[in-house]
Parts: sequence; C-alpha cells; structure tokens
Amino acid sequence: MAGSRSNTLIVPQASQALNQLKLEAAQELGVQIPADGYYGNISTREAGSLGGYITKKLVQIAEQQLSGGYR
Repeated sequence: MAGSRSNTLIVPQASQALNQLKLEAAQELGVQIPADGYYGNISTREAGSLGGYITKKLVQIAEQQLSGGYR
C-alpha cells in the first residue's frame, strides 16, 4: 500500500476524543500545541512524549474496557 495513509480513523467520532487526549497530554507534559496544527516545528522529544502519553492512555482505556471497569 505504498502512498496510502494508514492513520485514517475507522470510527470518525473518535477524532474528538483523540484531540482531547492530545490536548490533555500536551498540558500534562508542558508541550505547546501549535495553533495552526502543524507539528513540524516541535522537537522530536516533544512529539515522542505526546505519542507515548497518548498510547499509554489508550492502553489504560482498553484495559478498563476489557475488565468491565470503564463505562
């Protein structure tokens, strides 16, 4: 699938939740979210921190759902 984008959301409604996670991560980590949405000017360290935080939170949510503790 060369050239295709693999990060298309299967559930379009998830976009708002992912944006909220991104904002929460940025606030928690002290990373400034670019107003224009272009992340090319943030450091690799900051981008990695945001991605790691979001992944950690998504795993926590999945674990809660699998255990029946998240409603």
